[in-house]
Amino acid sequence: MITQTAALQRMTPHELTHILFDKQPLFILDVRNESDYLDWKIEGHNIHTLNIPYFDLIDGVEAALDQIPEGQKVLVVCAKEGSSIFVAEQLVEAGRTDVYYLQGGMKAWSEHLEPVKVGDLRAGGELYQFVRIGKGCLSYMVVSNGEAAVIDTLRMTEAYTEFAKQLQVKITHTIDTHLHADHISGGKRLAEQVGATYWLPEKDAAEVTFAYEKLEEGRDIQVGNAKIAIQPIYSPGHTIGSTSFIIDEAYFLTGDILFVASIGRPDLAGLAEDWVGDLRNTLYNRYRELSDHLLVLPAHFGQYTELGERGVVSARLGDLFANNPGLQMEDEEVFRKTVTENLPPQPNAYQEIRQTNMGKRKPSEDEQREMEIGPNRCAVHDK
Repeated sequence: MITQTAALQRMTPHELTHILFDKQPLFILDVRNESDYLDWKIEGHNIHTLNIPYFDLIDGVEAALDQIPEGQKVLVVCAKEGSSIFVAEQLVEAGRTDVYYLQGGMKAWSEHLEPVKVGDLRAGGELYQFVRIGKGCLSYMVVSNGEAAVIDTLRMTEAYTEFAKQLQVKITHTIDTHLHADHISGGKRLAEQVGATYWLPEKDAAEVTFAYEKLEEGRDIQVGNAKIAIQPIYSPGHTIGSTSFIIDEAYFLTGDILFVASIGRPDLAGLAEDWVGDLRNTLYNRYRELSDHLLVLPAHFGQYTELGERGVVSARLGDLFANNPGLQMEDEEVFRKTVTENLPPQPNAYQEIRQTNMGKRKPSEDEQREMEIGPNRCAVHDK
């Protein structure tokens, strides 16, 4: 429940997430600097936002009142919550009644993970998607017969341990589909915390400084009664070791190779010209050999429009071959030019993030948080 002190109300990231999932109307007053707002903001189907920097509101909100609708829920947002509380209190004093501030600000929004159920497994068990809605990252938990595997674990490992505790299961495997460049992996850390096996593609692990189990084609990973069939495991292009998983002959985890509305970019290790051919071969040859009925579950999403029912990000593989713009470029030169030129900006601190995921850097929690600020930008067509 949303708590209330006097007339000023607090909204948690969890509550905001479900407003977005349910497409409820909300007006957001974002009081961060304009450059921060333009780079990264909260968006949704019925979300309207207005950016007025905090320093323009210190002396009062009267000049802004005519831009803020009455009779509608208003959420004030800032970086860490302090400025939003100050502004929200002024709105309440000015007579507005349905005013909230975002608990923890955009810092908490960036780190919130929302588990949603994707579906059931035939041998018993479930597959869950963890939506990091403020960052566009997606990770997964396969649950079967008291065991669980977490795929593309994010650094907020307590979200997975708490959820596993709720389900009364033991995490026995953590798996990274590739060496990530837009966010810090929690796979190795979670494995150490719970005594699980950590898996990583060998071709992405040339510079890692820690032990891992090699992810190899044809080597299945057992989770309770469910077998994670790795076919095809080798699907390079976003990285040279990028890996895909088929689970239960129904769910297709594509990492950062294929998204619902785009495809992965090959340039985050500085080897776009080397990897573009691999990316095309994976998408246009290996993936085309698979069943159209597979449900594609990517490691990222770029826009809120990709959120489906209950917030799940997914699409049938056959539908993507029919509609995804990244899969419509039959001319190889057109494809090569598209994925190597005019790309969106690279993720914030992506080189430092890669080094952290190799074990070469040991940033503090605050440094890790700062490195991840902003959108993920792992796709060719992301903003």
